[in-house]
Amino acid sequence: MSNSVFGIKGIRIAGLVMALSVIVGACSSASSTAAPATEAPATEAPAADTGPANPYVDTGAIPGSGAGKKIGYISLGEQVPFAVLVSNGIKEQAAIAGIDLVFCDGKLLGSVALECAQQFAVQGVQGVLNFNVEQAASPSICDAYDNVPTIAIDIIQDPCQVAFMGANNHEAGRIGGAAIGKFAKETWDCDYTAYISLESTGAKAASDARMGGYRDGFKEYCPIINEKVQPDVDRTDKAIGTMGDLLTATPGNRLIVVAINEDGIIGTIGAAATAGRSGDVYYSGQGSDEFAWKEIACNPNYIASVAYFPENYGKTLIPAIIDILDGKAITPDGANGTVPDTLLNQHIPINKDNIRTIYPNTPAC
Repeated sequence: MSNSVFGIKGIRIAGLVMALSVIVGACSSASSTAAPATEAPATEAPAADTGPANPYVDTGAIPGSGAGKKIGYISLGEQVPFAVLVSNGIKEQAAIAGIDLVFCDGKLLGSVALECAQQFAVQGVQGVLNFNVEQAASPSICDAYDNVPTIAIDIIQDPCQVAFMGANNHEAGRIGGAAIGKFAKETWDCDYTAYISLESTGAKAASDARMGGYRDGFKEYCPIINEKVQPDVDRTDKAIGTMGDLLTATPGNRLIVVAINEDGIIGTIGAAATAGRSGDVYYSGQGSDEFAWKEIACNPNYIASVAYFPENYGKTLIPAIIDILDGKAITPDGANGTVPDTLLNQHIPINKDNIRTIYPNTPAC
């Protein structure tokens, strides 16, 4: 969504709704399965490139540290399970810090996020946590709340964005791509039918980074052949329709589908079942959202997902916005007590072997 989904973890949905990646983050939560890109396939996949240690990631708010501060928060859309987890974490951490949090649900619409911004201006917020879904709408949204300091969540929010928090989109994609690439190498010696990439136009920067990471990770093990890019398939309903048509037009029993979020994967699973081709399609998704847990655990063709841990976003966002409003400098590396301008999640690969360890409430098969 980072540029998480969505700028984008992210930019996900259970039911017929979009969730960005994440995103989610997103858009967008420490080890992985891939090596630096090389022409020869790697035999083992080393840990993820999580970048330098970041003192803000998942630290949590200091009690009372935000007293006297009023912060606006635009949710991606509370119909999205991923967004609800982000929102709950922000609300919890804001309460610990003593922040006056002004919450507004963006409802997956830039026009609604603009209304939120107008409300923030009236209420005099000092800073904003912005999870607006429409990156193109961000200039007017920033202007509406007087361009106060903004931390973008999973989706770039220029020009008022002073820091970005969300998915490490390229790395999250690389983890997922390396996992299914390794499977294709070990299972078929890279002799597969097609590589199908389900992407997003709504959070294009995040989508490009995440899906580019997928390609890089996959190519650590296998070349990409017969690539079919689907540019606007980040919702379950879109995936059902688009993939239903694509499956009709694409014969073969070794179709690899990678997606910007779990929504695209869940929709594709449904489309494959309707077409009587459940055994022909193999998956790698992003987000490890709760509605996908059973598929990840029980569907033998679901090779890998990548976790984003949206429930922990607030533990990073609240301490960072407090320090920004307290006047701490913002720098690219966050050195010498400054605030990093990029606060990236930690990501880990999820599959049938570890999902019940990471998510103990995964349903039984």
